[in-house]
Amino acid sequence: MIARALLALLLLAAPAGAAELKLATWNLEWLTARPAGDPALPRDLVRRDPADLARLRAYAARLEADVLAIQEVDGPEAAALVLDPARWSFFFPDERDVQRAGIAVRRGIPARQNPDLAGLDLNPEARFSLRRGTDVTVGEGASALRVLSLHLRSGCREPDDRGRECEDIARQAGVLAGWIADRHAAGEAFAIAGDFNRRFDRDPAVLPALERAAPLARVTAGRSNPCWGGRPFIDHILLGGPARGWVAPGSLRVMVYAERGPEWRGRLSDHCPVSIRLDIP
Repeated sequence: MIARALLALLLLAAPAGAAELKLATWNLEWLTARPAGDPALPRDLVRRDPADLARLRAYAARLEADVLAIQEVDGPEAAALVLDPARWSFFFPDERDVQRAGIAVRRGIPARQNPDLAGLDLNPEARFSLRRGTDVTVGEGASALRVLSLHLRSGCREPDDRGRECEDIARQAGVLAGWIADRHAAGEAFAIAGDFNRRFDRDPAVLPALERAAPLARVTAGRSNPCWGGRPFIDHILLGGPARGWVAPGSLRVMVYAERGPEWRGRLSDHCPVSIRLDIP
């Protein structure tokens, strides 16, 4: 508790010494408190039992993040199944989708929510619409970090993919590039963390569109994700503005689950937490 309080004071006052902040992203795969049979849920959804949720809570405690971008979470009630609301503040977009992208911030760390990046939802009136981005400023003054949690359109992971899904994710990239350009023009430190549903190595479209808006540091560049046996990353953390220089070298981590059988992918998540440490001056 003393360490967390000290971090909050450092983020507020921004003294000469650096404050360490652990930033993570975690897609929790259909985390919801809705009952079985709810029409908003897939019929074949694997229901988590209390022991599964206890395992997720243990992984969240071990992660020890300060700021956590979460995806596929059905609002604060669902987030509280894994993250203790006495220790976390929750920020979610103004929408009713089950699969929302939100942000959890350790209590004691100053944070305020900015307007949603609503343009990421290309079809807001559709029954199963796409997802908005949640935009939260953590800290104050020169040490402030603007954090965006997102979950982009699925179905266009590979560079050679084609079709409606790829058209949609290209449109979302345009919306996201506009947000990046605004942060760059304002001189803000910012991070984009979440499930991009896109493999960025050799990506000819989405990542270049973002990098044209402003210089970015991609912490997953050149790395493979060991989650569930190893695969290219689709969960990314991008840093812009002064935050590009805040990454602690060698701090990228992926928390791999101890449970190995294929049945655990639904009972825990098909994504693993990805984290980095930032040294904020």
